[in-house]
Amino acid sequence: MSAIVIIAIVVAALIVLALVALYVRRRAVQRQALRERLASEATGHRQEADAHAARAQELAPEAAALRQEATEQAASAKKAVARAEELGSRATQAEQKGSHEGQSAGRHDEQAAELEEKL
Repeated sequence: MSAIVIIAIVVAALIVLALVALYVRRRAVQRQALRERLASEATGHRQEADAHAARAQELAPEAAALRQEATEQAASAKKAVARAEELGSRATQAEQKGSHEGQSAGRHDEQAAELEEKL
């Protein structure tokens, strides 16, 4: 082989190596930039997570108090329903007694009228 061909092959190989080295360096820079961006985003998400966790801890006592109040209100409502049912039952009984008393009054009135006629 001639020296020119060998020199051309060596120069071509050096150019290829330089291009590969340049590509590898650019990829390394891109990967580093990506790592930094992802680290920044991760930090932001960690801060958001901490803020939400703190808010959740702040809301826990309020939620417990509201749950307790809801339980108490439900018990009170059950008592009120039971009392209303009892009053409704007593009202029905009073209506039935009133009807029965009205019927009795009618019978006694008839009997009184019959006795008055006999006088």
